[in-house]
Amino acid sequence: MTTAIFRSSLLSCTMSQESQHGKWTLSSSDDEDPPQQTVSKALNRPIPASTDDHHSPLGVQQESTSSSSPDAKTEWPPEPPKPDGGAVGSEARQAAHYNQQNPVKFENKAPSASTKRKRETEDSGWALSSSDDEAADSSDRKRKQPSPKRTKVEDRRPPSPHREPDYKEEPEEFYETSLPPSDEIFRFYLNKVSGVEKKYNTGALHIRDILSPLFGTLKESVQFNYCFDIGWMVQQYPPEFRDKPLMIVHGEKRESKARLIQQAQPYGHIRFCQAKLDIAFGTHHTKMMLLWYEEGFRVVILTSNMIPHDWYQKTQGLWLSPLYPRLPEGSPSSAGESPTGFKRDLLDYLRSYRSPELEEWTQRIQEHDLSDTRIYLVGSTPGRYLGADMDRWGHLRLRKLLSEHTRPVQSEEPWPVVGQFSSIGSLGADETKWLAAEFQQTLTTLGKGGKALGSRNTPMHLVYPSVDNVRTSLEGYPAGGSLPYSIQTAQRQLWLHSYLHRWIAKGTGRSHAMPHIKTFMRASPDFTELAWFLITSANLSKAAWGALEKNSTQMMVRSYELGVLFLPSAFNMKTFRVQKNPFPATGPSTSFPVPFDLPPQRYGSNDQPWIWNIPHTQAPDTHGNVWVPS
Repeated sequence: MTTAIFRSSLLSCTMSQESQHGKWTLSSSDDEDPPQQTVSKALNRPIPASTDDHHSPLGVQQESTSSSSPDAKTEWPPEPPKPDGGAVGSEARQAAHYNQQNPVKFENKAPSASTKRKRETEDSGWALSSSDDEAADSSDRKRKQPSPKRTKVEDRRPPSPHREPDYKEEPEEFYETSLPPSDEIFRFYLNKVSGVEKKYNTGALHIRDILSPLFGTLKESVQFNYCFDIGWMVQQYPPEFRDKPLMIVHGEKRESKARLIQQAQPYGHIRFCQAKLDIAFGTHHTKMMLLWYEEGFRVVILTSNMIPHDWYQKTQGLWLSPLYPRLPEGSPSSAGESPTGFKRDLLDYLRSYRSPELEEWTQRIQEHDLSDTRIYLVGSTPGRYLGADMDRWGHLRLRKLLSEHTRPVQSEEPWPVVGQFSSIGSLGADETKWLAAEFQQTLTTLGKGGKALGSRNTPMHLVYPSVDNVRTSLEGYPAGGSLPYSIQTAQRQLWLHSYLHRWIAKGTGRSHAMPHIKTFMRASPDFTELAWFLITSANLSKAAWGALEKNSTQMMVRSYELGVLFLPSAFNMKTFRVQKNPFPATGPSTSFPVPFDLPPQRYGSNDQPWIWNIPHTQAPDTHGNVWVPS
């Protein structure tokens, strides 16, 4: 039996620390937390402290025998990205493409002395091999590395850095499009997942559904996102819409920007808008579609990147707006506003880009009636904010909305906070630095006063996949390439892991579809009701949510993020009832479809959070592979 090994970067190590979930091995230099960055010694490059989408050490992904461009030459090692925060994702994808074309296999055999030492170290928890073991392992791999087959490619498009998925040949029923019920209350949907029972996709949406002519006759669109595979994205539009004007809003710079533009060369209908990232290590992480139809206008706010891997075997979510009709000619500028102020907030968010390319879209939005919107917009934009501007963005924006539009609950027991995410940034030396201080104060706010009584005593359940979650997932270990919690960050915040809970989603059929969705909510003590629910692009990081500075007189945000907040008052409800089994979704429901099971299940004594740049070799994944950085 042979087992594939996925390669990434490996760090040498010299000392260990004990934690609740195992033993860590790290270098002494890694103990020190630089102000804004973590240094990867293997690549000698800075990695943003605010880990985000798909920042795998070398973008390690699943072994593949096909590619969108097998003849494309891929340089190795990749050129280290500049520390601008926006280039890391695309560099990781290029490296992933190389690894997929050059898989390394080994045969099971009696372990050598060095392998025994390495395995004994790994069995104790999160540990890395010694440099001697690493050198021996590397030499062995070089002898066994197969040569990739080269085939002639007719497609002349610039090569995509993203692998075509093994599951691209889906049955036609996977792509069958049906309109959601017109009386759907929340308009919150999960993405379809390949490899689950059909009933769990009934009522879910794929990107082809969202862009289907059943939703409107498209005239023009904008795609805001972090990662793009342009060739694949264009193919998701129906043939009749593939030449309609399309704007891409991105945060790429320098070499990665040039590669993005190169991808679009064959498509004359595509133009670009570069988001300004003036604060170091910020990213353009917002995921939104603006769709202009003959019949009106629509907004989609989602959690998926514009790459194939995000749309098949991951748990993702989105909010799909109603179809907004055009206002009568001569309507005042205040016309078409919703009770939630959505139109004003969306325009403010677009204007924060300070981009002439988006001015035509702000004008179009002003000409449409958005009054049917029942959600609140929660965005982040880079900057340092003072005074009245402090609560315009980030977690202080969420705090303001919870203060103004919710009421304290009457309960002897505290209502827990639940947060779920796919990446974790550097949160400080202990919980009082940010998580259990300003961020928890925001999440526990209910009603006027801005601060919940006893907020420090409110339980906080954080849901992040364990190693076993990833190992047994539909994708196997490669799913961990989209869960970029690094050893460098994790070893400085061992206190965080006592908050962590497993990903379990039996009710939605997605326990084995690793989450790229991000959600936050306030639940009743018995987890049958919600005081509010948020879906967002923002992970658990200060870069995404912002952090108070200068004795709490200034709010600093690094990244662009966007989410929607569901509040019961906007739906004439006191609380949301939790919907236990949302699928199959055959009609509207007044209960809220939470994507995963409540209450969350705390990590067991043998559980470890997924760390993406250390080896995972104790057991093979669902495809018989292991994860070994090199």
